[in-house]
Amino acid sequence: MMNISKALLLALLMPTSLVITDVHATSAEDGIKVSGIVRVNYAYKDYDEASKDKLGDFTFDMAAIKFDGKLGDWGLASEYRFLDGWNMLRYGYGFYDVNPQWQLQLGVTQVPFGNPGFISNSFWFGVPYYLGFEDDYDLGVKAAYSSGAWNTEMAFFKNAEYAASNNQRYATDLYSGVVNGTEYFNEETNQLNLRQMYEITYAGGQTRLGGSVEFGQIYNSNTGNNGDRYAIALHMESSYNDWNLQLQVMQYEYDAADAVDNNKVAVSVYNYQYEIAAKAQAYSVNIAKTLNTGWGSIKLYNDFGMVTPDVDDDSYDTSYQNVTGVALAAGPTYTMIDFILGKNMYASTRDNSHVGLPEMGDSWDKRVNINFGYYF
Repeated sequence: MMNISKALLLALLMPTSLVITDVHATSAEDGIKVSGIVRVNYAYKDYDEASKDKLGDFTFDMAAIKFDGKLGDWGLASEYRFLDGWNMLRYGYGFYDVNPQWQLQLGVTQVPFGNPGFISNSFWFGVPYYLGFEDDYDLGVKAAYSSGAWNTEMAFFKNAEYAASNNQRYATDLYSGVVNGTEYFNEETNQLNLRQMYEITYAGGQTRLGGSVEFGQIYNSNTGNNGDRYAIALHMESSYNDWNLQLQVMQYEYDAADAVDNNKVAVSVYNYQYEIAAKAQAYSVNIAKTLNTGWGSIKLYNDFGMVTPDVDDDSYDTSYQNVTGVALAAGPTYTMIDFILGKNMYASTRDNSHVGLPEMGDSWDKRVNINFGYYF
């Protein structure tokens, strides 16, 4: 198990100005802006008989309210979502602009890890999301520095945004409870993040190169002991004219204290819980092209991801996900049409409610998802 006590102590003793998502652009006028989203969703699963019999399902996805703005050097950013029968906070934090280069954030803010923003183009996210490493939000303090081509983000998160036993969350975190007959007592605590980016600009586009590291503890609420966890990633996003390329490679490990099975841990997101390999590598290769029209824009994309388990149990299998899609932006609307191929992947395949565990079956499963959103 890793010893991160010294690293945590150093982080707590660091000057406040050194402890910080990208520095948000702010409007010239002070004030809080209220906005919102309403979305509906169509889903068709080729591997589900009920879905095939009904030719898919058309459902309410979510509604959201957002508050964003500044009063002087102080600001607020938050988004709260309402779904079918439950609701959750995506993010909510206050920030202070120390100077044009530094911004401090306090609250439920985005974890600076991996490609800034998303490592995906689709509604379905990339494989890092299902592992807890894409568009993740936790409770803590963050500092962001931006000057010229350099962007640095550092953060300390005390814990996840919700209790570990609560699966009604936007971002994937460790879960405490029973999953597939195994009882877990894991909680995220004392997490350090660092992301360093460098931007290269050229005629027709730009390339952002970066690296991310994450260290944290895993508290066992049953025994009172602490385990450790870490993740590292190298990532690149490059654009040229209307083309965009995202590449990322990462490795993570959850070393939970007093684990019943050291090969796996439980996580939860979007009102569900499942298991993932405790140690693995994840790879993402995404390409997109945007076409501008008189009524808006069309983005064509393909997102490919795979997770290769790196545990002691040789029966654990690789998980794959490929999403081919198109996003249509017209006025206040944004529509994503995705064709999803999955193999041994949570949410994408039949009877495989996990990532990186032994596969049930040996097939590529297919589904279609269409999400329509109105933004106001």
